[in-house]
Amino acid sequence: MSAAVTRTAYSAGVIIAAGCAISLMGFGPRSVMGFFQLPIITENGWGRDVFGLAIAVQNLFWGIGQPFAGAVADRFGVMKVLIGGILLYAAGLALMTLSSSPAVFTITSGVLIGFGLSGCSFNLVLAAFGKLLPPEKRPMALGFGTAAGSFGQFLFSPLAVGLINGAGWKMALLVFAGLILATLPLTIFLATTPRSSTQEPEANRRTLMQTLSQAFGHTSYILLILGFFTCGFQLAFITIHLPAYLKDVGIDPSIGPWVLALIGLFNIVGSIGSGYVMTRMPKRYLLALIYALRSVAIIALLVFPPSNVLVLAFGAAMGLLWLSTVPPTSSLVMTMFGTRDMAMLYGFAFFSHQVGGFLGGWLGGVFYEWYGNYDLVWWGSIALGFASAAINLPIVEKAAPLKAVPQPG
Repeated sequence: MSAAVTRTAYSAGVIIAAGCAISLMGFGPRSVMGFFQLPIITENGWGRDVFGLAIAVQNLFWGIGQPFAGAVADRFGVMKVLIGGILLYAAGLALMTLSSSPAVFTITSGVLIGFGLSGCSFNLVLAAFGKLLPPEKRPMALGFGTAAGSFGQFLFSPLAVGLINGAGWKMALLVFAGLILATLPLTIFLATTPRSSTQEPEANRRTLMQTLSQAFGHTSYILLILGFFTCGFQLAFITIHLPAYLKDVGIDPSIGPWVLALIGLFNIVGSIGSGYVMTRMPKRYLLALIYALRSVAIIALLVFPPSNVLVLAFGAAMGLLWLSTVPPTSSLVMTMFGTRDMAMLYGFAFFSHQVGGFLGGWLGGVFYEWYGNYDLVWWGSIALGFASAAINLPIVEKAAPLKAVPQPG
């Protein structure tokens, strides 16, 4: 399997800076959707289950679109996919302001934004880093690219609340759409060379089905993507429902934005730290530790009496563990299969992540409407965290066995 780096006229610093800017702007608006829940459902007379389902659909379609976006990026270049994703993302944000029924709201905030994110989120940025940067620069670049998304969450949390309170939720979404469009010129720095099968050694030429057969026949890859399910479940549930949960338990509403901002701020440290630590310890152990510690943090949030100090500490702790799973997960995909089909194969791992995200976001709203609280989802999230810690331990960190490619004649 080839690990060759695509030739580029730009320096590593320029590539990383452009990718981090796109990652920041792509993840920022999506990470603060929870702040829009109460204003939107109050104005439209909906329940939390309507909002939760729409954002859950967003997670699902982000996951569904990711393998296809990755396959197109691997074949035709990352830049084209980024441009399409940015345009869909901005359109979805803008059209949310015109969504007056649950069905239309689900299409705009769920389907459009979900497909948009599959083409312009940090997943494509990390794939571009894998293709454009030399191997020695990849671990830290993966950490920086992930951390940039976290910084977007830190910046957009107070920005979202300020815009919603000062100009209304519709204007806030339109501002976000404009900011997303402003990243279009940066895509040129992440342009990768379209792959031509004639440029590869004959022994390395593989069809799509041969690549997928190799990947899904590899036990360690299956374990990796199963564990990633939990990451999506926990992140989506907390992102969508934490602000409302804090209000339910009597926390001052002004604290909610700072909790999510702290998650974003400390995630910068966690993501960069993850990129550093994974060069010094087995990645499977790092993933197991992250998943287990997340469950411990959630247990602390539930068993101790609610207070401003507790929820801020939870935000800081969860921030360290938030997207720190992404660098080791994406790196393990490259370890197993190289960079040739990185975007697509990481896309399938991310699909599992987003199926978890769909269930976390949707079940949070459903169980709240049924029981008047989030307890079942919180404790389910704890159980999933410990299960994923165990699932990651047997992963073998080496190249997957390469099945022979049948040659013509």
